[in-house]
Amino acid sequence: MKLFGTDGIRGRVNRYPMTPENVLRIGMAAAIVLRKEHHGRNMVLIGKDTRLSGYMIESALTSGICSMGMNVTLVGPLPTPGIAFLTRTLRIDAGVVISASHNPFYDNGIKFFSHNGFKLPDEIEKKIEDLVKDASLEQYRVKGEEVGKAFRLDDATGRYIEYVKSTLKKGMTFEGMKVVVDCANGAAYKTTPWLLRELGAEVISLGQAPDGVNINDGCGSLHMEELRKAVVQHKADVGIAHDGDADRTLLCDEKGRIIDGDQIMGMCAVALDAKGELKKSTVVATVMSNLGLEKYLEKNNIRLLRAKVGDRYVVEKMLENDYNFGGEQSGHIIFLDYNTTGDGQITALQVLNLMKGRNASLSKLVAPIKLFPQVLMNVEVEKKKDIRAVPAIMDAIRAGEKKLDGRGRILVRPSGTEPKIRVMLEGDDSKLINSIGKQISRVIRETMQ
Repeated sequence: MKLFGTDGIRGRVNRYPMTPENVLRIGMAAAIVLRKEHHGRNMVLIGKDTRLSGYMIESALTSGICSMGMNVTLVGPLPTPGIAFLTRTLRIDAGVVISASHNPFYDNGIKFFSHNGFKLPDEIEKKIEDLVKDASLEQYRVKGEEVGKAFRLDDATGRYIEYVKSTLKKGMTFEGMKVVVDCANGAAYKTTPWLLRELGAEVISLGQAPDGVNINDGCGSLHMEELRKAVVQHKADVGIAHDGDADRTLLCDEKGRIIDGDQIMGMCAVALDAKGELKKSTVVATVMSNLGLEKYLEKNNIRLLRAKVGDRYVVEKMLENDYNFGGEQSGHIIFLDYNTTGDGQITALQVLNLMKGRNASLSKLVAPIKLFPQVLMNVEVEKKKDIRAVPAIMDAIRAGEKKLDGRGRILVRPSGTEPKIRVMLEGDDSKLINSIGKQISRVIRETMQ
């Protein structure tokens, strides 16, 4: 069974691969690989979200790392982008986030950052995975006096908040703005409300009372109903929704309408380009991004490049070609001039900054971005297969493309984090794409069980 998916290792707690015994081995293997890759402070930084299982996994991971002679710095609950930032600025060998992002509390996961704050490339993950499965892994354990130590960094949240604030021009405030924030009972439950209040905004907070099991439970970026209601009820200027580890942000405007990652990228890209700050007038998104975003950017003489699904693949393409802005429809927005991964807090600040600078409502800023109707269907499967090797699925896709007749597109792919096949369609006829999507989904259910 493959260990790493598109966003690290993830699964149901106390089932492989997220058992304490296996997490111990993951820590051991990561220490060996990352110590060899970077000769630095001999230190790994570990942060987490608010899941109950975070304590268990943190302990097992720490034990594995220390058994191989590396030291650990623990920061407790902190958004994923905060771990990337601290790993880079504290010159630590590697960073680790214990989180299953938007998944329910009974799942958890582990994702790694290299010393420079970027997610590990596939080849480094493969080295870690091979060692975890190596029966002789224990032979690498160090002698007693070489065993690593664990430390705690108490001011991690404050350091990260001050950095995020520094991404705005000096003296910028959000006084006079009313903001509703849904922290998903996750890692941002302190950071985003604190950050916005320090910048002068009036903040109404939702999802800020984590108890270990309520993370993403009817709240956050996957469940925005309460946020939408609160924005309208409180007559707020904007609603901000994070996922469990706060590396993504979705918004709703003053009318309670959801603003997705494509719309966020569209308005931010045009604003950056107008200031001459969008490198090569190019945005990097994924194959999931809406055709409407592509058309809007084209009208503004901005090119859209597409990467595989997963924010790390977006970042890789950005680094390869020296681009500085990109993201995903799901709300992972990467301002590479400010951070090395999707950062929900920085995204929120940049949008508020744009609203304040233009003296414009969010609905007005996104109005020119006309998205095509799009449907996403998730088909649960017992075992993910290569769909290209299943003739019936390929026939169903080809039949759907024939019906669309060039007026849309179909994308079928396995989820990188869950046992699901994702079916995405977009086009100018919502009834047609729904019908085609249901037909393809039915064939997947029949052929992949």
